[in-house]
Amino acid sequence: MHAPPPDPRHELASLTRGLKHAVRRAGHLGQRRARAGSASTLSNPGDPPEAPKPEDAPGPQASPPPEAPSEQAASPLPTSASEFPDLPSLREAVARCRACDLCQTRNQTVFLDGDGTAGILFIGEAPGQNEDEQGVPFVGRAGSLLTDIIEKGMGLKRSEVAIANVLKCRPPGNRDPEVTEKTACAPWLERQIELLDPQVVIALGRHAAGYLLDSDASLGQMRGRVRDWRGRKLVVTYHPAFLLRSPSFKRDCWQDIQLAMEVLQQGE
Repeated sequence: MHAPPPDPRHELASLTRGLKHAVRRAGHLGQRRARAGSASTLSNPGDPPEAPKPEDAPGPQASPPPEAPSEQAASPLPTSASEFPDLPSLREAVARCRACDLCQTRNQTVFLDGDGTAGILFIGEAPGQNEDEQGVPFVGRAGSLLTDIIEKGMGLKRSEVAIANVLKCRPPGNRDPEVTEKTACAPWLERQIELLDPQVVIALGRHAAGYLLDSDASLGQMRGRVRDWRGRKLVVTYHPAFLLRSPSFKRDCWQDIQLAMEVLQQGE
């Protein structure tokens, strides 16, 4: 007997299975070749190239040319602070400063308030949120207390004294200034002091006093007397923000302010 003729449906199914198997095999082979080849053969040029295997890694290539310096990098650095002849030009240079990472988080720099004609320069540690928003040192509640100390206690106008900070930019979250930040900002402050030429400097708080005196002593150990500092007189007292939290220290602060006033009277 002759075998019955093959069913065309069975042949079609078998052919289909074979074709699918061939397609899968070709796909796997193509993927392996693509991985071993150049990343430019990927179907989607927007995808990142796969890292080559050690045995397939290309030989050494020339380094890309250096990028041209940006305008930000060309901004004046604190090392050139002595080149600025007056406070307006120094203020503009500070506004462009990118010497530390605080330039990335600040809203604006905080340079100076007052003209210093009374012969007094107050120096705090760093701007806070209110100062960063307004560009003026010692505003808000602490600033109001400092204004009272100046106007009600010392009998001067706030505009007659000078008020600045060690740092010209606000540390994120009002954290304490870091040593590297103080070092980066130091030339700006030193040039400010040179141009203002105060008769007496009043350091507000442990961070400002410790920086100026190069000391890690407590504020209680640094305050209470007049110090000679770079040819000027220096008085250390509490930061207004601390006095708001601990008003019992206001009496000690007033004693320090009286010392500063005595220095001014002796210089008249």
